[in-house]
Parts: sequence; structure tokens; C-alpha cells
Amino acid sequence: METTNENLIEVLNDLIRINNDRTEGYLKAIDELDNIDVDLKTVFEKMAADSRDYKQELSREVVALGGEVATGTTNMGKIYRVWMDVKATFTGTDREAVLNSCEYGEDAAQEAYEEALKSDTPLPVDLRHLIGRQKASLLEAHNLIKNYRDLQEDIND
Repeated sequence: METTNENLIEVLNDLIRINNDRTEGYLKAIDELDNIDVDLKTVFEKMAADSRDYKQELSREVVALGGEVATGTTNMGKIYRVWMDVKATFTGTDREAVLNSCEYGEDAAQEAYEEALKSDTPLPVDLRHLIGRQKASLLEAHNLIKNYRDLQEDIND
């Protein structure tokens, strides 16, 4: 039983870290945007807030299982933010570049949630539902970012 709980805690903590990545990524994206990009700043603020909410939901489950809540971000997330910095150096921080970076981050979040759902660790129904609900919401966010990015590409062409 303890091994199962430890494995569940690890799965949940991985999702907490990806939500920390997502929050930091969107805060960084907000900083990269021009003042005129109020629409994206509003969207990014909501997405960062959503990830903070998801982290809280996941954290409650970790504590209920007797674990310690993960802090920090994933190594992949750190690499993503460094990549954003390097890319900005070469391409500037226009809307399309920021949206491309955000879509990359959303792809990473989808992958992390998919891995959690496919994990060898048996997930109780309530946790499977929680993870599935968060994943579905994150997919909507991904699609919104992709739509913004596609529109920006059309404008730039």
C-alpha cells in the first residue's frame, strides 16, 4: 500500500511541477509582450491562474496521501524558459514568437498529463477524473493558443 501511495504521490507531484512550469512560463510570456498586447496578457494571466488552481487541487491529494508537495519546476520547464530567452534574443519578442513558445509549453503539459493517465500506477477513480478534467481544460487552453498563433501567422504573411 505504501508503495502505491508513493507512486501516486510521484505522479501527482510531476503534474504539480508541470503546472509550476506553466505558471512561470505564462508569467515570462506576459513580460515578453508589448503593452499593446492586452488581449494576450489577459489570456496568459488566466492560464497562469488556472495552473495555480490545478496545483492546489493536486497538492490537496498529495497531502491526503501522506506525501510532501513538490516545489519548483521540471528540468524540461527550465529548459523551455531558457529556450524562450535564447529565441527572444534572435527573433525578438513579437506575438508570434511568444505564441509559438507558449504552444510548445502547452504541448509539454498535454504530454505530462497523458503520461500520468497511462502510468503503470493504478489511479483511483477520483484521481483519474481529476487528472482527466485538468487535461481537458489544458487542451482547451492549448487550442486557444494555437488559434491565436495561427491567426498571427496569417496576419504576418
